[in-house]
Amino acid sequence: MELKDLLLTPIYLAIFYGIAFSVRKKYTNVLTKKYFIPALSLKFLGAIALGLIYQFYYGGGDTFNYHYHTQIIYEAFLNSPSAGLQLIFGSTEGYNPDVALYAGRLYWYHASTEYAVVRIAAFFGLFCFDTYTVIGLFFAAMSFSGMWAMYLTFLRIYPLAYKKLAIAIFFLPSVFFWGSGLMKDSICIGALGWVFYGFYHTAILKRQIIFSALVGLLGVYLLISVKVYILLSFLPPALLWIFNENNRRIKSAAARMLLKPFFLLLGLGAGYIGATQLTEGDAKYDVEKIGERTKINSEYLTSQVANGSAYNIGSFDGSLGSMVKVAPQAVVVSLFRPFLFEARNPVMLLSALEAALFLYLTVNLFYKTGVIKSLQLIASQPILTFCFLFSIVLAIGVGTNSGNFGTLVRYKIPLMPFYLAALYIMQFMASAKRKARLNQPQLNNPRKLRQLAVTE
Repeated sequence: MELKDLLLTPIYLAIFYGIAFSVRKKYTNVLTKKYFIPALSLKFLGAIALGLIYQFYYGGGDTFNYHYHTQIIYEAFLNSPSAGLQLIFGSTEGYNPDVALYAGRLYWYHASTEYAVVRIAAFFGLFCFDTYTVIGLFFAAMSFSGMWAMYLTFLRIYPLAYKKLAIAIFFLPSVFFWGSGLMKDSICIGALGWVFYGFYHTAILKRQIIFSALVGLLGVYLLISVKVYILLSFLPPALLWIFNENNRRIKSAAARMLLKPFFLLLGLGAGYIGATQLTEGDAKYDVEKIGERTKINSEYLTSQVANGSAYNIGSFDGSLGSMVKVAPQAVVVSLFRPFLFEARNPVMLLSALEAALFLYLTVNLFYKTGVIKSLQLIASQPILTFCFLFSIVLAIGVGTNSGNFGTLVRYKIPLMPFYLAALYIMQFMASAKRKARLNQPQLNNPRKLRQLAVTE
């Protein structure tokens, strides 16, 4: 960080807040308005804190490596705007004499996923004199837009839980810290929110189809460019969600039974085709190589850790069969670890507190509702089925691929809002069922019910 960070950051913060206050009325209602600015402020705080911790605690890291690349691109832009724009928007394949001088200094120039982040950061850098902290604020604002879209989508599905949903999406420390600054994770959590919004409004609600489809496709493009495995974890549960929603609308029980196998096979087939086509030839994510890559990643990351943050979920040889064998432990480590006694530093302690919250809510909910009734409730509500399946699939992926808690805390943030949101929605539904059995009204204030209408 430099002197210009101190000078320009307050100015750009004022600009961002001015924009936020001007658009808040359009995207909030009387009950959600109070969360808009605090949630955005936490994102800005997370972006600034990320840079400070990487500089003064870790002494460097990926976030500054991204900025190093943007500095070179900004230098190119000042010397030749054409060369700078080609580095941001042009192809990295082949030899281009106009950018060769600068491309040779960019060690991530041919690393597609990392350079995708560099492109976005360099583009934002053109508007702020390539100031690191301000680029982080741009990333935070972009991430917030997707997460607010995620919040609006959950509210459309279950508006009564608006307070708890705000906690699940905006106020988890790991999510607003790791998902706010100049990192891949900020792009991914924002893009996932746009995909969720676009998918629900296009395929389930069938409203604002053109706008929703465009927003969703933008999110899909970003996930494919940065972390395609998040999209691969999203697709199968999403296709099952479409089946469950449409299956519930079929009045004939016989027709539902006849069509159920067909829709399931269709969903599985579409998910497999999507996964293989999206990853074909990709050195990192090709389905044929994913087990091998997972084994290599896990062993490498574990071997690099000397501060006690490594974990072991059992041995696997890289085959998909061995991954299935360690899947239950991967889910436990992703959702409920590190335990409090495993925390070795302040960052791990925050993650351990969140994991303890997840464990407490899960055990408490299943205990109060009953295991069988809880599973029946999950199976009967498409949104719960989707959230839990997505969380479990992604938990298996990141749990087997990480090998230490330091990287796991970043990898798992996309699933955290969905898992916690599902727990809170399930909690409300179970409570409503208990009240119904006792003949108690669930909501006796029509005026408040009208206020719960989501403004989009």
